[in-house]
Amino acid sequence: MSQSHPPSLPFMVYANNAGEIKEFTGLRMAGGSWGRFSPPDLADLIPLPEGSELFALPDRFPVGIDPESKEPLLVDRNPEYPDEGIQAVAAFMAPAHTALHSAAYLGTSPDSAPLPLFAYTAVGWHQGRFWVSAYRSDPDIRQDPSRFNSRKITIRTEKLLKAFPDNRLIQHLGKCCLTYGCPAARNYFLGRWEAPVPTSPACNARCIGCISLQPSGCCPSTQDRIRFTPTPGEIMEMAVPHLLSAPRPVVSFGQGCEGEPLLEATTIESAIRKIRKQTTRGTINLNSNASLPEAVDRLARAGLDSIRVSMNSARPLYHARYYRPQGFAFSDVLNSIRIMKRHQRFVSLNYFIFPGFTDSPEEFEALSEIIADTGLDFIQLRNLNMDPEWYMKVINETPEEPAMGGREWLKRLRRRFPQLKFGYFNPFLGQ
Repeated sequence: MSQSHPPSLPFMVYANNAGEIKEFTGLRMAGGSWGRFSPPDLADLIPLPEGSELFALPDRFPVGIDPESKEPLLVDRNPEYPDEGIQAVAAFMAPAHTALHSAAYLGTSPDSAPLPLFAYTAVGWHQGRFWVSAYRSDPDIRQDPSRFNSRKITIRTEKLLKAFPDNRLIQHLGKCCLTYGCPAARNYFLGRWEAPVPTSPACNARCIGCISLQPSGCCPSTQDRIRFTPTPGEIMEMAVPHLLSAPRPVVSFGQGCEGEPLLEATTIESAIRKIRKQTTRGTINLNSNASLPEAVDRLARAGLDSIRVSMNSARPLYHARYYRPQGFAFSDVLNSIRIMKRHQRFVSLNYFIFPGFTDSPEEFEALSEIIADTGLDFIQLRNLNMDPEWYMKVINETPEEPAMGGREWLKRLRRRFPQLKFGYFNPFLGQ
């Protein structure tokens, strides 16, 4: 059971209406790539990573591969017990893993409600285990499930919350840790690695896939957004001890539980200056939509070490369809990257990976132009947390050519830009 890839293509899996997951030995697993279904290569498959979850997808029929014709087939009836109904199944992978194929399914109705905001990866069953079409994109262990001890987390969180009853930021992170199980918040209370610093209750984009705020009647957001702006003093009180004592310390503004941190640039600028008067240790990072170049310039001058720019597409049209920006343009995003590089600071792309779109030839060339133009340093290979069918409707684009595949896409980027680094997390920039 130690092999990294299966000896043959796994069987299709499905769920009945009670959510019980079963294999169907009559068909093999299929992978989705922007509406196209095909059998994944065996080299695309790894065992389901520890800490991943399996989801039954309501109102979605699974698609499998006929073992003889190799063609995709829609399965609209439970092959074993027709009266029990049938649903597609997908994997939501543990951090540091990136999908090569989306789950293969078709909605039973065009009016089906969008699926919750998770990433849906193709999964099958073979030789007593589940397999997914994916790869480990970062060796960093900072969010590996095996690294978290629930009892220790609870004890240390409650101790710190009691020690800082008036620090609203620390109290907010306690909820992130104990209620939502946020890995970054957990690491903060464990005193290690990257700690989150949410600051902004507002945003200047209306992202279709926003995980902290969704309109009524849409899919539910996965966590509550922060409802206050912490003071520079609250931020310093939380961040400085972490930077002083944590191994490979990073503090990151801009989290899933907030809006756009650049809207609080004055607060963050003051906080960075206060922090750097106390210590030069560690990395101060900003996760952002990079919408306000002047604010980015101010933060770089204050001592911001790195920025992670979120981007679903390197093409302005499709970027706008996802982000629905309010008062900024794609050119502002690129200018923010250029400003950080002029200050000789580190720039990552939080590049939302969506099989069939990200690895299309058109998107590859657009991304390559941005890399060549800006000299950015790093690409974080993050899965897009969104219903695949819904995302395809929002983007409303039909690639002119078939996608090259995620492994080939990565190989070509490495070949074209040998200085470019890849991973999943914000890197610690110190020694």
